[in-house]
Amino acid sequence: MFDKVLIANRGEIALRIIRACKELGIKTVAVYSNADRDSLHVKFADEAVCIGPAPLLESYLNYSRIISAAEITNADAIHPGYGFLAEDAQFAEICISCGIKFIGPSPEVIEKMGHKSSAKNIMEKAGVPVIPGSNGTIKNWKGAREIAGEIGYPVILKASGGGGGRGMRIVNNNKEMKNGYSMAKAEVDKAFSNSNIYLEKLFLKPRHIEIQIFGDEFGNIVSMGERDCSIQRRHQKLIEESPAPGISEEFRKRMCETAIKGAKEIGYNNAGTMEFLINSEGKFYFMEMNTRIQVEHPVTEMTIGRDLVKEQIRVAAGLRLEYNQEDIKNTGHAIECRINAEDWERGFIPCPGKITSLHVPGGPGIRIDTHIYNQYEIPPYYDSLIAKVITHGRNREEAIGRMERALEEFILEGIKTNIPFHRKVLRNINFREGLLSTAFLEEKIKNEYS
Repeated sequence: MFDKVLIANRGEIALRIIRACKELGIKTVAVYSNADRDSLHVKFADEAVCIGPAPLLESYLNYSRIISAAEITNADAIHPGYGFLAEDAQFAEICISCGIKFIGPSPEVIEKMGHKSSAKNIMEKAGVPVIPGSNGTIKNWKGAREIAGEIGYPVILKASGGGGGRGMRIVNNNKEMKNGYSMAKAEVDKAFSNSNIYLEKLFLKPRHIEIQIFGDEFGNIVSMGERDCSIQRRHQKLIEESPAPGISEEFRKRMCETAIKGAKEIGYNNAGTMEFLINSEGKFYFMEMNTRIQVEHPVTEMTIGRDLVKEQIRVAAGLRLEYNQEDIKNTGHAIECRINAEDWERGFIPCPGKITSLHVPGGPGIRIDTHIYNQYEIPPYYDSLIAKVITHGRNREEAIGRMERALEEFILEGIKTNIPFHRKVLRNINFREGLLSTAFLEEKIKNEYS
């Protein structure tokens, strides 16, 4: 087992990893920017190293400063969390070259799955159903228009090496293609080091289902069930739950087996997520793979009773999975709401600032993952996620009821948050009945937010 782990991240996920390490008896090192010196992950780590000013390229995305922090503190492993360097194959390679274990899959696997167009080709060869689209990246808008003519509109343009909804453009007909391609390319060039674009058929009102898989370094791979992530705004997930409502056991089994098949094709190890879309005909298609722990991993933890972050560390240390597929049993239902520092009534604009009053909910079946506290100053430089509320119940109805209670108890003053918006969604009759799709907010909550 590792003696000391450096966490190359910030906020709630950094604190989450520190807690897992402490329970495993592992010392921790926090890295932080000047803007995060008062964050809880800095306070609770055994050691903390400032790695620069607030801008990401001078702190959390700076390879040399993070590696230097690991070397001066004698950390023998680095956990990247999610975001930032978590899916950066070059950073993983640098860690290895410096004799530091990267807690995640191999650089080769990250590279393969990081380019979404090539990932689709790999999965297709493995027999995994993929969304119809371009065979690799496209060079110009004319090429995109030709492919769209073959598979039919609408289509969506996507960044091959990106994520988080950036670089995506929906194109409904030939007339829109030139402008849509130009806008997507401009955003991709600005946001990502890989500026390639690929094209996919756009399914109208699909469900977004992801399968949590886990592999060790001995070739063992298991599925830990699915999560429904259909409640999204501009391709950003807001609410996740497990199990997915309205999915039959036979369909769930087929999706999980397909995810394992794809993971075995690339020799995957550690935590990963296979993401699928289910179209209106009830067929599922591979969309992408996230080669890291997910924001919504607590939903799975609550339903299978296992600590995924601890398991990441164990597997990275060279240990075998302690269980096989038959040991994974789902119990009850779990829901997660992402609490963001945003003014949802003004187009969800970020709302940094000082928290002047805070009361965190509790009680049976409620878990809060957060790095905030009373009088904490939320910096304006990073993602607006400040907390995750996760509830678990015997069934979906109880999990929803507990989430409503938890959000009512969650008092957070001094800044705006999206808590009122979550409460509105939970009250919606269509959500209650499990009628979910990625178009849910636009269709079911339309005209209720800017």
